[in-house]
Amino acid sequence: MVKAYTKSPLTVEQQLQQLKDRGMIMENDDFALSQLRTISYYRLSAYWYPFRKIEQGGAIADDFEEEGTHFDEVMTLYEFDRRLRLLVMDAIERVEVCVRTLFAYQIGHKYGTFGHTEAANFHPGFDHAPWLEKLEDETSRSKDVFIIHYKNKYAGFPTLPIWMVTEIMSLGSLSRGYWGLKHGDKKIISNDFALPHKCLADWLHTLTYIRNLCSHHSRLWNRELSIRPGTMRNRNWNPPITPRNDRVFYVLLILRHLLRKADTGNDWKQKCNMLLKPVAKDSKWRRAMGLTENWIDHPEWR
Repeated sequence: MVKAYTKSPLTVEQQLQQLKDRGMIMENDDFALSQLRTISYYRLSAYWYPFRKIEQGGAIADDFEEEGTHFDEVMTLYEFDRRLRLLVMDAIERVEVCVRTLFAYQIGHKYGTFGHTEAANFHPGFDHAPWLEKLEDETSRSKDVFIIHYKNKYAGFPTLPIWMVTEIMSLGSLSRGYWGLKHGDKKIISNDFALPHKCLADWLHTLTYIRNLCSHHSRLWNRELSIRPGTMRNRNWNPPITPRNDRVFYVLLILRHLLRKADTGNDWKQKCNMLLKPVAKDSKWRRAMGLTENWIDHPEWR
């Protein structure tokens, strides 16, 4: 049965004292206060949640583990997650640009400059009209110079050539548009990534979700994915080599595969290794991300 929410807001000083009362160790009160002021108690609570005691029956207590929970360790996890989001966004950008290019090339060369505007050029089961309407809405709202130039010089706005519209197309629209292509067109694009076309469509859907999380500065570390990739027949993507598909390591493997095929991924992988290695030493934090003990030698990560 639901009940009314009755908690009142606390000052940052009260927040600090509450954490101390619950057993959190503060190395520096001034530092802790500054973080509570700039990041917020509620946002940081996701990073100290795993440190809370587990009561009999499995309920999570408000108090922290007796062996000691340090505020500095919480902040280390928070900073790790922030940097992880930046790396993931970097990779998604590269993947998105590559898929945009392949998408525009396939449509443009097979169906012509405005081939994306014709429902007959897509799979019969694709709801083309709402997708095109969204594209034209994205175009109308754009303030890019090349969009304004086209509007002032050519008829037909907001309909643009396929190679222009992909420049302002959101990842969600790109994912949806790829899903709607005829199977033969999808296969030509997915072959560049050595993937079945259904797998690439599935991955793009998941990456759209992940990009939205990152754009809103939401937590990746210790998150159970709400939109997770489907299963694959390839043994590298299944237990025991890859135990689960609902944690961030599976997303990192997806990005590694896509970037490798686009020939842009080695520098990104090295940056990920430098970030992951210190945190991955702790088995609890490895499990929180879906990392196996020998994750660095995973066949899809090497």
